[in-house]
Amino acid sequence: MRTPVALPPSSHGMEQRLQKRRHIKHEKTFQERLAEEAQRFKEAADRLPHGMARELLLRRARQAETASHINDWLTSPGLQPPKALEQLAGNENKPSQ
Repeated sequence: MRTPVALPPSSHGMEQRLQKRRHIKHEKTFQERLAEEAQRFKEAADRLPHGMARELLLRRARQAETASHINDWLTSPGLQPPKALEQLAGNENKPSQ
């Protein structure tokens, strides 16, 4: 039976952290790209017969539309936390009776 030996830490993770991320300058907004993606998926689904492949394309189109709605909500100027969180935060700040 072998005795367990501690190995030195791997430098592989260090190399990955030091790599710079590529920055891409998009010509279109995120919203526009999501709308185009949803439209492409819908058009591709329309060319297919009913079945699993068509349903998967329609699901991807709905996901892109949902992402667009979430982005709208996140970037709206009147973004408010959900009411449940407000109530929870309000209860924490109140002194106990």
